Amino acid sequence: MLVQLSVRDIVLIDRLDLSLEGGLTVLTGETGAGKSILLDSLALALGGRGDAGLVRSGCEQGHVTAVFDLPVTHPARHMLVEQDLPDEGDLVVRRTQFIDGRTRAFINDQPVSVQLLRSIGATLVEIHGQHADRAFVDPAAHRSLLDAFGGHQGEAEEVARLWSAWKGAERAEIEHRAKVTAARAEADFLRHAQEELTKLAPEAGEEAQLAERRHDMMQAEKIAQDLAEVAEAIAGPNSPTLNLSSAVRRLERRGVQAPNLVEPIIAAMDAAMLALDEAAAAVTAAQEAAKFDPRELERIEERLFALRAAARKYDVLVDDLPVAAARFGGELAALDAGEERLRLLEDQTLAAQIAFRKAAAALTERRQAASTLLDKAVNAELPDLKLERARFVTSIESEAGSSGPHGNDRVEFWVQTNPGTRPGPMLKVASGGELARFLLALKVALVDRGSAPTLIFDEIDTGVGGAVADAIGQRLARLAGAVQVIAVTHAPQVAARAANHLLIAKDDVSGGERVATRVVVLEEDARKEELARMLAGASVTDEARAAAARLLHGAV
Repeated sequence: MLVQLSVRDIVLIDRLDLSLEGGLTVLTGETGAGKSILLDSLALALGGRGDAGLVRSGCEQGHVTAVFDLPVTHPARHMLVEQDLPDEGDLVVRRTQFIDGRTRAFINDQPVSVQLLRSIGATLVEIHGQHADRAFVDPAAHRSLLDAFGGHQGEAEEVARLWSAWKGAERAEIEHRAKVTAARAEADFLRHAQEELTKLAPEAGEEAQLAERRHDMMQAEKIAQDLAEVAEAIAGPNSPTLNLSSAVRRLERRGVQAPNLVEPIIAAMDAAMLALDEAAAAVTAAQEAAKFDPRELERIEERLFALRAAARKYDVLVDDLPVAAARFGGELAALDAGEERLRLLEDQTLAAQIAFRKAAAALTERRQAASTLLDKAVNAELPDLKLERARFVTSIESEAGSSGPHGNDRVEFWVQTNPGTRPGPMLKVASGGELARFLLALKVALVDRGSAPTLIFDEIDTGVGGAVADAIGQRLARLAGAVQVIAVTHAPQVAARAANHLLIAKDDVSGGERVATRVVVLEEDARKEELARMLAGASVTDEARAAAARLLHGAV
């Protein structure tokens, strides 16, 4: 609950430190004393819209700090943990409003965004009144309120999870279908490419081997004639070997006559003839190596042409053709596997959709059952609130085509203010005073389900008196048995029901040059006097004091 509110330099408030307790607390005072300023200040601290006009005249900035005592299980604490913010002891929210319109927000002395402050503030305090901007009657919240009343938040969360699972499966299917569709468009090309390369059967390094062989064969063709002429010169009819052999024989016959002269010559000539024999053998070997089948050269050239044409066609190097063939084969396999995966994803999407539809339909049934009980509970409160001819209706429109994480249902609280008229949305049909009383009846029905720990009611008793005001006071007191209730009121019947009574007043300060709002905690006698003033007006009579005493006694 809200345990302390500190305000500095906001409108008429220069310095205010207010301690608050549980139960029902009422704020009373004359019109213009500053009751609404207090609520505006609290709304600012909770993330409400900033306004430079809130800063007290003559000041550069104003500050509002609100301190809350919360159980460890409160949603706000979970939000702090998610945002990595301190979560020990009291929760302290603070907002600074600058004269230039800027604001700064803090939670537990850590700077935060206004959006986060507003989100956490919504879990701490609800401010209700006759105006739409202060009434939590946004149709977007009605569904969650009904779920809280029916106690099926768990089912609602499961529906939201199933919706997310369905949409996640649907996205995965759509994304994969796009890939498969794109692959299908290239399927014919992939199959043709794979068949062509499979038939061609390229091998790594094959181009270099073929090119080298082709080069050797073409070079051999060029030197074949030269080799033949060399062979003719060495081993042909005009070979010097015959003349050398004849000369050697003649020298050998003379060798006995002059061995010292002849033998060196014979040895040299034998070496020359041996070299000629070796040269002849080398020429013969070269001729054998240079021999080739022209058809083989043709086959090599055709193979090189086919490999290089394929490389140009598929925009790869010849040596990368085996890799390309494997890639095309892999893409075809992936396409086949993709088709299978697409069928699996389609099945998963359908299963997720069926699971969501089933859970959403069950949730619709629970909501319809809960709406009957909620309508009964709210309508039971209306007669005492001078709305005996009115009727509260929970409107549920269920369409599978408008499904969302919330299920199939659009929930809106409708009212019928007079018999014979058509029910309609609460904000459109009810007047300001009626709206406040409808809302009070609704909060009484929802008090222990889906309510913030602090409820603030801003002059919801305006325009009513007597028994109706007393009925409002009774219900506020009943609410205060479960949550902290703070009510700004002009009705003595409401004020008499309070456990804590605060008087909002204006005092002259600075020698009467300006006024400032102050808050006084009223004890029994002062409280009786304030109730008498609320009953009698400016001139408080003994009769008014006696009536105030009876109100206090009757409210005990």
